[in-house]
Amino acid sequence: MSLTLVLDRHLVLPAVGCTVSLLLLLRWLRNRRLHRLMKEVRDRREQALSNMEVAVRRLSSENPVADPGALLSLSLSELSNKLNDGSLSPEMVLHVYMKRALDTTRELNCLTDYLCECEAQLKEVNKQKMKGLLYGVPISLKDNFNYKGHESTLGLIKNLNRPASEDCVIVQVLKKQGAIPFVKTNIPQSMLNYDCSNLIFGRTLNPLNHKKTPGGSSGGEGALISAGGSILGFGSDIGGSIRFPCSFCGLCGLKLSGNRISKIGVMSSSPGQKSVMAMTGPLARDVESLALCMRALLCEEMFRLDPTVPPIPFNEEVYSSSKPLCIGYYYTDGFTMATPSMQRAVMETKELLEKAGHKLVPFAPPSIEKAIIELAMKGILADSASTFLDNFKHDLVDPNLKSQINMYLLPNWLKSLLSMIVKPVYPRVAKLVKNLTGVRSVKALWKHYQDVEEYRQEFIAQWKNLKLDVLLCPILSPGLNIGYPGKLSSAVSYTILYNLVDFPAGVLPVTTVTKEDEEALKSYKGHYKDPWDKLLKEAMTDSVGLPVAVQCVALPWQEELCLRFMKEIETLRQRKRE
Repeated sequence: MSLTLVLDRHLVLPAVGCTVSLLLLLRWLRNRRLHRLMKEVRDRREQALSNMEVAVRRLSSENPVADPGALLSLSLSELSNKLNDGSLSPEMVLHVYMKRALDTTRELNCLTDYLCECEAQLKEVNKQKMKGLLYGVPISLKDNFNYKGHESTLGLIKNLNRPASEDCVIVQVLKKQGAIPFVKTNIPQSMLNYDCSNLIFGRTLNPLNHKKTPGGSSGGEGALISAGGSILGFGSDIGGSIRFPCSFCGLCGLKLSGNRISKIGVMSSSPGQKSVMAMTGPLARDVESLALCMRALLCEEMFRLDPTVPPIPFNEEVYSSSKPLCIGYYYTDGFTMATPSMQRAVMETKELLEKAGHKLVPFAPPSIEKAIIELAMKGILADSASTFLDNFKHDLVDPNLKSQINMYLLPNWLKSLLSMIVKPVYPRVAKLVKNLTGVRSVKALWKHYQDVEEYRQEFIAQWKNLKLDVLLCPILSPGLNIGYPGKLSSAVSYTILYNLVDFPAGVLPVTTVTKEDEEALKSYKGHYKDPWDKLLKEAMTDSVGLPVAVQCVALPWQEELCLRFMKEIETLRQRKRE
């Protein structure tokens, strides 16, 4: 018997060793192949940017601009007027913005691709008998907007070498309106994160402070526009992915409601998810640019290309109205305690609005913990994150996503056990971990959809009971220190709430962090005094001088009213500075 055991040991141990060695070899070979593929893509990007430089030199020699700085300082409305009256040509504008975008990406790493077809689009624009509303305007696109012949990578290896077969509907409409798409911009791997880093293209930096993230997932857009490399860009938003980059980089942005404009050809890392509405929208330097963009998009071409989009043109009467508004407001949501600068931004804006003759009414989002944890977080990962995790089956994980991915990968029984263990000490963490187990049956999923709709109607009923027109509230700002967003999914509460109820929401900068704000942050405890509250305090440090924004919200399909509210705040802030 002992001899048999000895023989078995001599046979089994080498077999185990060989198996482990083989698995390690296969893993090494796979990783080597993936790194080689990523290098090929990076080399291809460098070649594209080199081609962009060549195009800049040619266009600038053929269409010289005496003062590029003056051109770059023009607002979108001013630029559009000069293009239409002929004092500037589309060629002049394009090469100036191309040059600025190249300079910007060398500093911030915000571009993933050059859309070389922009020169052909220039020729098409000049042939148009009727000039579109965005005639000659160069625009940038987030990586996930399909553009024929170019990849929408989402920062994932599985999407490499798979160029789009046609433009997404939004790009088709923009071209019809005379716009010139010329670059695509960086995103976090998978886009379910509000940092901006992936293993293919690397990290994008915040132009206002390189130690801060520009936000995500439309972070490349935010960095590029803030640094002057684009005048109008397009992003997508499932939990704040347009609003975070605008907030962190000092821009204006608008997340639309429902299906106000087409999403056909805009890629997602979790297609099929319905509880939390993903939507697209513009990013720009001022509110009027957003309004001009919406006028251009809400046109017959959009309604023809995507018949599922309601044929509702831009309502100029609502946008240009000067009627006093009834405005609800809150300065903290009860889930993520607003930092001193965030609270001050809301309260100072409230005072300006009251002095201007508007009525301000206190508002509190109903059942906020339930909304964020049981409805939004549980809904966005209803399949226990399996669809999302499929993206990483043959990929390497960016370090900024590892804490997220590792938690999602835990088996449901272990998530439930962890939830029970931490519940006495950190109840909020316990509830979130428990809800990461997802929705376990079709019947339960239908019940979840019903719960979401009931919450939405509860929110609307409270809104109507107060006779509100719009709502003023915080947006997470200033920009977080690099590396923190992946650890702070809880801090999306201010933004994901309005994806859950599917309301239009815009952001605009209203102030900057002061030394007093920074000092007050030292006493920040949060609502729960748990690890997430401590991490948020760390993430917000060393932010003096960085922009702080507010969020403006309206009921579904009332984008024009949301923009009108944003414009009112922007105007009042400008008057105060004067």
